[in-house]
Amino acid sequence: MRYSPILLLHICGGTVGILSGFVAVFLRKGSPRHSIAGSVFVLSMMALSVSGVYMAIMKFQPGNILGGTFTFYLVATAWMTARRKNKEGVTGIFDWGALLVVFGVAAFDLTFGLQAAMSPMGLKYDYPPGPYFFMGSVAVVSTVGDVRMLVRGGVSGAHRVARHLWRMCFALFIASSSLFLARQQLFPALLRKTGTLIFLSFLPLLLLIFWLFRVRLAKAPARAAKSYSYRSASMGSTLPVPRAGI
Repeated sequence: MRYSPILLLHICGGTVGILSGFVAVFLRKGSPRHSIAGSVFVLSMMALSVSGVYMAIMKFQPGNILGGTFTFYLVATAWMTARRKNKEGVTGIFDWGALLVVFGVAAFDLTFGLQAAMSPMGLKYDYPPGPYFFMGSVAVVSTVGDVRMLVRGGVSGAHRVARHLWRMCFALFIASSSLFLARQQLFPALLRKTGTLIFLSFLPLLLLIFWLFRVRLAKAPARAAKSYSYRSASMGSTLPVPRAGI
């Protein structure tokens, strides 16, 4: 069977993206190996999403156009958030453009979800309301996050880490569920019967919850250290201040 170049790019991008994404998630954050795996993940996911959007446009599949666009948005904004580690509290035209994109994705997803719910067949462009409402809700959360970041003039500290992690993990979930959940027929029956494919599909969401919880725990010692520093300074103490890291 012959595949078109754009389809080959889509398949290769998805395969490399899923593999590098899982590798990056389990590596120590900030390490050189994590940075390399993350860079491979970003490039692969961008190739996956761009090729997916192109094929969806050619086949007129609005649902897949929205999914590919949202995936590209998540990866690009997560990458930009990490790239600005030495420029915390900075925003620019990229962030305003990203806000417009995700706002459009949210509006179309929710609109299509309502139209699917009210249609006689319960479908809109071959999708039921559920996927539209789910992705639309996440897009709304992303929109709110972007607005808050722009109002505050940027994002820093634990908020920057959380923003980077959840967007990368959710993009990995979109890719893994598109393969392991939506295309189970490509895998041996043993993997389908044991639930392995379902587990691999939702593993990125479990990792997302884990890392956000860990980041939240790391904020507590940081606040305690800040309070300790203030009390020590007010008492004239010269004791060293403990520092918390993620």
